[in-house]
Amino acid sequence: MSTTGSTAIHRMVDRCRGGEHPACVARLPAGWLILAERQVLAGYCLLLPDPVVPHLNALEGAARQRFLDDMARAGDALLAVTGALRINYALYGNVEPALHAHLFPRRADEPEAIRTAQPWALDWNAAPEYTEAAHGALKARLARALAGT
Repeated sequence: MSTTGSTAIHRMVDRCRGGEHPACVARLPAGWLILAERQVLAGYCLLLPDPVVPHLNALEGAARQRFLDDMARAGDALLAVTGALRINYALYGNVEPALHAHLFPRRADEPEAIRTAQPWALDWNAAPEYTEAAHGALKARLARALAGT
């Protein structure tokens, strides 16, 4: 079932389903984990539900639990693979009105000027864009961590 055109989240899910999203890390029970287009913090990921829903409260029971479990599981994998101190999680949906979770690995060695800043205060224009050459190895390590190997 194609959802093309509704939101960027719908379009990203369609690309993941079709095997066409270059930053797709893994299919999880509730959806897809991808590395974000702009790596404002190294390892920044998005969790996209499949099927796409408007917001977390649109999910009920087991579907809601699967999404939240996948979010935590992806965070566990990010901690293991990146050596991050913690993961910052965010769900908004104000710009793209479809459920998606932001996962930001935070490291102890971040420059002091950004250590306590929320990610939207960072310079997104200066953030490296996802490329397979620069981020493919991280994507593979995350996929292996999620697969349990």
